[in-house]
Amino acid sequence: MKKIENEILPSNDECADSLKNVLDALYVLNGKWKLALILCLVQSSKRFNEIQHEMTGISSKVLAKELKDLELNDFIIRNVYPTTPVSIIYEATAYSRTLKKVIGELSAWGEQHRENIKQSMRKQA
Repeated sequence: MKKIENEILPSNDECADSLKNVLDALYVLNGKWKLALILCLVQSSKRFNEIQHEMTGISSKVLAKELKDLELNDFIIRNVYPTTPVSIIYEATAYSRTLKKVIGELSAWGEQHRENIKQSMRKQA
């Protein structure tokens, strides 16, 4: 872990603003499926059943709700094609790609956390 020696700590206002920003981000990306869905669709556009097949464990009802939330927040586009039967394809927007660094940092932190837990378990054994 990085030590905070000789670093100037942020002011109360800066902390409050930062907290507000984090809470806004968490509000939009809350739940266990949203970031995973964005990753799934950034790889390629997919139909509902293709997404559900890739996202093991998500119910149809939850998937429909999460896709609707992501569409409302401009992370994905729902394209409806007038074929018989109607084809609906979901695709990631350019805006969803702005999460690339966030997802990369979360991935790195998750790996670090997993290793930390493994080491902690080894010490206990």
